[in-house]
Amino acid sequence: MNKDEFRVALQRGIYKVINPFVRFLIKAGLTPNMVTTIGLVLNIGVAVIFIIGVEEGNRGDLTYVGWAGFLVLFAGIFDMLDGQVARLGNMSSTFGAFYDSVLDRYSEMVMFLGICYYLVGHHYFFSSLFAFIALIGSVMVSYTRARAEGLRVECKEGLMQRPERVVLVGISAISCGVASNYIGGDYKLFIPGIPFHVFETMSIFTIPITVMAVLTNITAVNRLLSVKKILDKKDSDEISINR
Repeated sequence: MNKDEFRVALQRGIYKVINPFVRFLIKAGLTPNMVTTIGLVLNIGVAVIFIIGVEEGNRGDLTYVGWAGFLVLFAGIFDMLDGQVARLGNMSSTFGAFYDSVLDRYSEMVMFLGICYYLVGHHYFFSSLFAFIALIGSVMVSYTRARAEGLRVECKEGLMQRPERVVLVGISAISCGVASNYIGGDYKLFIPGIPFHVFETMSIFTIPITVMAVLTNITAVNRLLSVKKILDKKDSDEISINR
């Protein structure tokens, strides 16, 4: 089973679990666009938690990170629900797909706004830089696919698509919050001979963000190169035909 087949099989398994809730939402009168909007509101809530974590918390209190991670995953569920509500409720529309895509971008940017605010506010300046780079990569992964499909070129390959990004941010944030209750929010690991710490509790959250910063941008560049090959071949074929 290749990666795409695994993704499809996983999605089908998830849909079997969430379909009863989807039918409940349909009976309650919610439209796909309403579900999409709820997802955005929840992601605004994620940013608010991170901001409160700066204004009300302290550097060693990582419980805000954990709660934000939980809300990231909960909001991510609505990313899946809106499409399924549209399918099962026969409410699919071209504008609905466009609306979903636009609000997904807003949701992600708002989430990263909260993350960057938290990291800067608690003086994790280097990590905040990688969080911003991860935001750039995340937007470009989505943009390269959208722009390619606008040119009628399929562009789905690569790591760190939106579901993976949501899961990585959510799980790493929750793990960071939980770990702080056991090892402390200010825990630092030093190695003899090295004048600075090589690991701290916050690293449980920031290391995955750094990995995301690298992989998202690699994916965006790979998509750019892949689309270039396809479009160059199309242009070459058209020139050959016109001769």
